Amino acid sequence: MPLDEILLETEEKMESAVEYLRKEFRGIRTGQASVGLVDHIKVDYYGSPTDLRQLASIATPEPNLIVIKPFDPNSLKDIEKAIIASDLGITPQSDKNIIRLNVPALSIERRKQLANQVKKMAEQARVAVRNARRDGNKQLEKEQKSSEITEDDAYTGKEKTQELTNEYEKKIDELLDAKVKDIEES
Repeated sequence: MPLDEILLETEEKMESAVEYLRKEFRGIRTGQASVGLVDHIKVDYYGSPTDLRQLASIATPEPNLIVIKPFDPNSLKDIEKAIIASDLGITPQSDKNIIRLNVPALSIERRKQLANQVKKMAEQARVAVRNARRDGNKQLEKEQKSSEITEDDAYTGKEKTQELTNEYEKKIDELLDAKVKDIEES
């Protein structure tokens, strides 16, 4: 496998780890209402788990309110059950057509818990990035042993892999800092 392919594959793994972290952070509750809190919730819709965003329009008309309007009014009860079953800790209020979620302000203790939770998630993403680096380096060594690439290319590849690792760890740190700041200030 050529050096460029190894580096590209390594970078793709690192990028997917950062993207996964970004997606997970959207679901972490802060003191303000956000569509990201609920759009990933799985609703049992006619026996099949379906993302809420596919079943309803979701809006935040006020900073502490999420409004969910199902496309199919018959799915209202299923959506309510899914929200209650989720780990949001918010009780839905509904009428015939829409569901309202009042997002209460977070206590100081809860903010600390959420900050610790996002730090753990960021560390898991760092581990995934480092695992991608390890796999890339192993592939480089394997290719060098089989004489597919030269020793100099393997060395250069390892340096570039480390540069990618540093770059993606920096992205993770930036995401973490922004999310912690959001949790503490909202």
